[in-house]
Amino acid sequence: MNEFSDWQSKQDGLRIGIGTDHGGYAKKELLKGTLAQSGLKVLDFGPSGVQPDDDYPDYAAPLCRALLNNEIDCGILICRSGIGMSVCANRFHGVRAALAESPEKAAMSRSHNNANILVTGGDQMSDAELLKTVEAWLGQAFSAEERHVRRLHKLEELSLDDVAPIRKTDPELAAIIEREGARQARGLELIASENFASVAVRAAAGTVLTNKYAEGYPGRRYYNGCQHVDEVETLAIERACRLFGAEAANVQPHSGSQANMAAYYAILEHGDKVLGMSLDHGGHLTHGHKVNFSGRSYEFIGYGVDRESERLDYDNIAELAQQHKPKLLLAGASAYPRIIDFARMRQIADQVGAYFMVDMAHIAGLVAAGLHPSPLPYADIVTSTTHKTLRGPRGGLILCKENLIKKVNSWLFPGIQGGPLMHIIAAKAVCFQEALQPQFSAYQQQVVANTARLAEELAKGGLRIVSGGTDNHLMLVDLRPKSVSGKAAADALDRADITVNMNMIPFDPAKPSVTSGIRVGTAAVSTRGMREAEMQKVAALMCRILDNIDDEQVCAEVRQQVGELAAQFPMPKILI
Repeated sequence: MNEFSDWQSKQDGLRIGIGTDHGGYAKKELLKGTLAQSGLKVLDFGPSGVQPDDDYPDYAAPLCRALLNNEIDCGILICRSGIGMSVCANRFHGVRAALAESPEKAAMSRSHNNANILVTGGDQMSDAELLKTVEAWLGQAFSAEERHVRRLHKLEELSLDDVAPIRKTDPELAAIIEREGARQARGLELIASENFASVAVRAAAGTVLTNKYAEGYPGRRYYNGCQHVDEVETLAIERACRLFGAEAANVQPHSGSQANMAAYYAILEHGDKVLGMSLDHGGHLTHGHKVNFSGRSYEFIGYGVDRESERLDYDNIAELAQQHKPKLLLAGASAYPRIIDFARMRQIADQVGAYFMVDMAHIAGLVAAGLHPSPLPYADIVTSTTHKTLRGPRGGLILCKENLIKKVNSWLFPGIQGGPLMHIIAAKAVCFQEALQPQFSAYQQQVVANTARLAEELAKGGLRIVSGGTDNHLMLVDLRPKSVSGKAAADALDRADITVNMNMIPFDPAKPSVTSGIRVGTAAVSTRGMREAEMQKVAALMCRILDNIDDEQVCAEVRQQVGELAAQFPMPKILI
């Protein structure tokens, strides 16, 4: 089976919806009886009698919704011209309604276009012609030829307009959104923490679930009317646990920072010692930076990488743990390109009687795909975001041992959050479902391959890759060989529609507002379908900008080449 479902393969028990307006009522009744005699299940969407002043959308729209909700397998709409019914039906994304008044065209609409609704029964058709046309349509399978699958895929993607409701209500905002969409489409997104969510994820985030307050947890809410949002949250929890092999999960955090805050509160008291990775060596703001709540609330001791290898110095981490006796050992990073040895970190934590927590926000997708060791067997608590490599909505996630979930839950709500964002939790559920598919693992493998190739090519172009390479989705690039600062590089690349972010490198002599490096990742361009060959081109374009950082003519030429490359890999809308 191809990606477009074909109801012809399941003729037994086929559910057919049928509807008309006043002009086709008699033919509807004839057809309904004939189909029922053939053993097919017919659902009548009306009308129940001749009503001269009725309107065709009143019957076409419910049938289309039933088709999209999988309540019927296909549909037949009848009216005098067929035009109104066709226009109405094809307003629904995912419906392929074909107006056909002959057996030949009806069969072609199936074999070529995989039509799932037949519009027929015009004024000039006899009853016999109607029956022959319907018979030909029901009896013809989709050919599944590559050219037709390709065209249908384009049809689904190019016809999608998820800004339409905004455009009608707020054209000013819609125009801004369109400009941002165009920016994303024409450029190369290399910021390691960014990715492109699927239409399904984005659609879930825009559903009626945004209307519902649901303080508390499934089965224990402080508001009534939560039976269905309970189902949504339970589904998200179950999928998160299955995806990562976790004992328990909380899917309510609005962000990774709030996930970390709730986790800290669950196991720490104000002023407790925490051993975590320093921001200037690749850690995160919430890992103890002095301006962040974490550094203000707890006594953080920073660890880092070895000066020579630029990899985590586990012996030094063990020494620091023995010296300071932290209550929590924290692993995870926002700019560390190598595999983290969670087993060794657990051993260090056990030697001083500390909790062990992992912030896997950046590598969650790689962990889910089995391309980075999982922290779940070793950590007491694991936090994450749900975007980045996981490719879901912007939000947070907490995974933990069963004996800690009550503390985690109580500190998230009512501790630091009120009502959860049920529409975002629904989008997280979609994200987890997508990550459970085999295609997701193949995508993550390509991310790792692309990152390694891009690092290799940038090194050939005269740049230094921190730690000598990368094991995951990102790299740190030392710009000092080209005498360029991170800020200047990021700004120049941005003018050429290549987005990265300036980033400190270990033992960086430059200020945090300037930096000696940039952080580069390939999760987003890999989502667009780029592979190793494209990484070679991307590296060449980046190096040309960095070698001519103040040359506006070079910038314009590279920007044009970036646009041409990006156009070959359109922004994906239907992802798995």
